[in-house]
Amino acid sequence: MTENRTWPIVIAEAGVNHNGSLDYAMRLVDIAAEAKADYVKFQTFKTENLVAKSCPTATYQQEKTGHGGQYEMLKNLELSYNDFRELKDYCEHRGIGFLSTPFDIESVDFLASLKVDFMKIPSGEITNLPYLRRIASTGIPVIISTGMSTIDEIGDALRPFRNTGYPADKIFLLHCNTQYPTPYQDVNLNALTTLEKAFGVEVGYSDHTVGVEVPVAAVALGAKIIEKHFTMSRELKGPDHSASLEPEELKMMVSMIRNVNTALGSPEKFRTSSETGNLGIARKSIVASRKIVRGQIIQEEDLTTKRPGTGLSPMIWDRVVGSVATKDFMPDQQIEL
Repeated sequence: MTENRTWPIVIAEAGVNHNGSLDYAMRLVDIAAEAKADYVKFQTFKTENLVAKSCPTATYQQEKTGHGGQYEMLKNLELSYNDFRELKDYCEHRGIGFLSTPFDIESVDFLASLKVDFMKIPSGEITNLPYLRRIASTGIPVIISTGMSTIDEIGDALRPFRNTGYPADKIFLLHCNTQYPTPYQDVNLNALTTLEKAFGVEVGYSDHTVGVEVPVAAVALGAKIIEKHFTMSRELKGPDHSASLEPEELKMMVSMIRNVNTALGSPEKFRTSSETGNLGIARKSIVASRKIVRGQIIQEEDLTTKRPGTGLSPMIWDRVVGSVATKDFMPDQQIEL
């Protein structure tokens, strides 16, 4: 999928919405494939490598799961490495790309062994220098979510990749807000342009708002990658289900993104082939407003403009006024010079 990319890339973020079930994860692959997303993405971690047992959950996570600690919550959402091997094989069977976000160095090495197309760095790991260095050592194209980050922090996170010799076309920055769901007033989509200018790489958007309008708008602003959470049902228990799209919504978002991207077209302004046939119908011609006799000097009062636009253009009005009528013209008849 890394060769001959077609922009924008749509990543259907399954995340941990499988609730720790491989069967559910397979069903999420089916949903993403049927929606015609480019990739379906999961989250790979060993809970004991990711979080201390004393670490609390975020407020939204506690509300949605009932867990007061991240360790217990994440342990219930963990899939095995063998599960991910099966998921990758199943993605190939369904014709959709497989991705997963590694949350610890061991998982980075595992996903590198699967030869994934991209390494996805989540917002929470953007200040984890040993982790960033390990990903940079793989040479795999990298997608970096920038939620909670300042411009300086993003620059610092890019340094291991620049130092390793990563070219600009192997680095992608995703504008992101990490609140689930993100309030519209905190989206700041115009930051896409800021990231692109500041770092000279392609940019995208990882969305946590309710609905589909914001990621579609991001495409109109030039986002080359869109990432959006989806689930089988928002009624399921888990930290991310309530801020995720359901299957038909995911399908609608992908379709809208494709349509908007096609509609962006070219920056050149020109008459398209589809509208050429409307010229005669929509535009007007110069016609006689009353009877004009041959040899008469045509006055402005003798003329008007009416459809169809198959005769003289009203843009040469001043050439017609004051000219000599070459023949008789009846009202509504197109004038000929």
